[in-house]
Amino acid sequence: MRTTLTLDPDVARMLANEAHRLRKPFKQVVNDALRHGLSPGSTGRVRRRYRVRPHTAMLRAGHDPGRLNALVDELEDQIRLRGRRRRGPS
Repeated sequence: MRTTLTLDPDVARMLANEAHRLRKPFKQVVNDALRHGLSPGSTGRVRRRYRVRPHTAMLRAGHDPGRLNALVDELEDQIRLRGRRRRGPS
């Protein structure tokens, strides 16, 4: 059957690239892609919804949740100091 089909530029580019890669005629690549996409069970598997499982996060005593950035800064400073001690004075 002959028909006219308007393709989005990105789809046309993907089909043309696939035709070139497979060394097949454009028409055959389009037919194969449509056949694959429209066949029952073409996805291969059923996708389940992604579910986030929340958990309770507890901070250790003495850590203020409002000061987490300061805690990170302190840890980074400790790491830098350890690195300087290993290399010796500059």
